[in-house]
Amino acid sequence: MRTSDRGGTRGDSATRVVLDPRNIWRIGLVVIGLIVLVIVVRFVLSQGSSLLFSIVMAWFASLAMEPAVSRLARRMPRGAATGLVMLGVALFLGLFFALFGRLVADQVANLVEAVPQLAQDGLDWVNGRFGTDYTVDDLLENLNLTSERAASAAGQLAGGLLAVLGSLAGAVASFFVFALFLFYLSADGPRLRRWIASLFPRRIQEKTVVVWDTTAEKTGRYVSARLVLAAVNATASGVVFLIIGLPSWLALALWTGLVAQFVPAIGTYIAIVLPVLVGLLSPNPWLGVMVLAWGILYQQVENLTIEPRISARAVNVHPAVSFASVILGTAMFGVAGALLAIPVVAMLLTLLDLYRTRYELLPELHEESDASEDVGGDA
Repeated sequence: MRTSDRGGTRGDSATRVVLDPRNIWRIGLVVIGLIVLVIVVRFVLSQGSSLLFSIVMAWFASLAMEPAVSRLARRMPRGAATGLVMLGVALFLGLFFALFGRLVADQVANLVEAVPQLAQDGLDWVNGRFGTDYTVDDLLENLNLTSERAASAAGQLAGGLLAVLGSLAGAVASFFVFALFLFYLSADGPRLRRWIASLFPRRIQEKTVVVWDTTAEKTGRYVSARLVLAAVNATASGVVFLIIGLPSWLALALWTGLVAQFVPAIGTYIAIVLPVLVGLLSPNPWLGVMVLAWGILYQQVENLTIEPRISARAVNVHPAVSFASVILGTAMFGVAGALLAIPVVAMLLTLLDLYRTRYELLPELHEESDASEDVGGDA
């Protein structure tokens, strides 16, 4: 590239840029390389999005396991510590799903057994109310439930079961891929941290390490706080369910504790629905009312006493910000986005607090802040 200067009438200089043919070829090759790179990145993101998502989820799970793994790694190799923590989590999940699966199977079996009696009771009510004399056979005849239609419905049901089995097989394969990445990311976490830092210049390495450590700290604290709250919730609910005689009290207590704490925003309401339904469908329907009353009472006590102290030490995120982040995460990434929204937002807020530029408050604003703090302390 050549330049030439010409003097102006007032001493100004005009610059003329002449493109060298060799530079044109270089620019063209750079543009073609960028286009190819964009195409390759789009192809990888479209075809391997599920794998990349599994890797990201495994990385966050490894950060959640880091407090337990780092403590055990002081007494044994890090790989063995990671395997031990994963084994403990797997045993707990196996116990939970075994108890919960038995509960669901019992409830479904009871419902199937009660369907004929429910249909007969409904017909008896209709006959007594409107002076009719319908029977179950008349109902089936009006529905035109012939043997051919029954066979067709059975075929559709079998096809649906095969689709469900295929989905379960895919889920099991995805789970093993997730577990494999989780093990390696947790066992080699410090080495991966150093390797990522080595990809950047020295002036950026410190910030890279700060981002990694902040993410690990916030994720670990969030999961630890949720586990503590889930344990308290499950223990208290289990004692209450046992005292009132609720069927399958242990499975329902574990369900209440885990779902209420690990499903953001609406977990509390989802968790209490199942125990209430089990109580209402039991021989004593008043159990459902007592379970509902217990859920409302415990939620108020937890919100006012237990959760503020534990969550404030863990993530320190305003409830409105947490709710908005959960809604946004759900809209963007589904259930996984809802689960990861709060620790990610906590990490971003911490980094913003570390690197933002701070300015001195105006005197009148400083006086307003002191006055509001005094009012809050007096209240």
